[in-house]
Amino acid sequence: MKAIGYQKSLPIEQAESLQDISLADPTPSGRDLLVEIKAISVNPVDSKMRMRAEPAPGEWQVLGWDAAGIVRSTGPEAELFTPGDKVWYAGAIDRPGTNSELHVVDERLVGSVPATLDFAQAAALPLTSITAWEILFDRLQVARDEPGDATLLIIGAAGGVGSIMVQLARHLTDLRVIGTASRPETRSWVEKLGAHEVIDHSRPLSEELKRIGAAAPRFVVGLNKTDLHFKQIVEVIAPQGKFALIDDPEPIDVRLLKRKSVSLHWELMFTRSLFTTPDMIEQHRLLEKVSRLVDEGVLQTTFNEHFGTICADHLKRAHALLESGRSCGKIVLEGFK
Repeated sequence: MKAIGYQKSLPIEQAESLQDISLADPTPSGRDLLVEIKAISVNPVDSKMRMRAEPAPGEWQVLGWDAAGIVRSTGPEAELFTPGDKVWYAGAIDRPGTNSELHVVDERLVGSVPATLDFAQAAALPLTSITAWEILFDRLQVARDEPGDATLLIIGAAGGVGSIMVQLARHLTDLRVIGTASRPETRSWVEKLGAHEVIDHSRPLSEELKRIGAAAPRFVVGLNKTDLHFKQIVEVIAPQGKFALIDDPEPIDVRLLKRKSVSLHWELMFTRSLFTTPDMIEQHRLLEKVSRLVDEGVLQTTFNEHFGTICADHLKRAHALLESGRSCGKIVLEGFK
């Protein structure tokens, strides 16, 4: 099968940072599905893992987690899907990735593609939907009927996770949703997705919240550059509030949260698959719920840019844009040359 991989962790500008390669077709076992990949999207975790996970000498590392495709065969214990089903998922970080024509994934991490989306539109959503959902409802334990005066502040709301979190919070809770964005195009994107207000994270958050007359947010989510915003987060968050983050910041002094009795919650959507937790199937159920919400018109795809076919050159371009910190929504690639 065709795939894109690497043998050394290199800056994306270097020719061998990602390469077009050929690998043996994988075989499903246990509860696995063998999926023919139709479209993928690229996430910050892709570029982070490229620089952190170097394979053994002579081996190839294949990245990629978001995918939409068609089930071609199943392992002997699989029971949720059958060949021909259209599926979407974000997979597991400790198995080969989706930058390949064929991919094996545990069915407990897989959902049905929304009927109203094509493969490219669908591939934009799984990883970020799982991350945003788990932050809101598993980590922060936001109630669907949270009092209307409660505020959620999403720092970095124009990125992939922020783009779906704005929608989930806006449509499934009574929270006042405030997103941050620093450029005209990203502000417009966050407003379009349904945020009540958008403020500028390049300015002091306390001043921006005061400008729009917002009370101290009960919930704050840091999606990027948390170390740069952390002191401001401590200043603006409500006493006994909840703070969640997903990035890998430089060291932050969590002792600053003590005075306000603020709880801290870290989210990694791969935790369930890494540890094969008893509730791993919740990601299947979650993706099924998101699929229904998309088909009901409650949620929209966060697909924003199509970078062409799935190949090394196009993936390098996607990695470079993500590493620049100037992406908006999701980058999708579709089909193999």
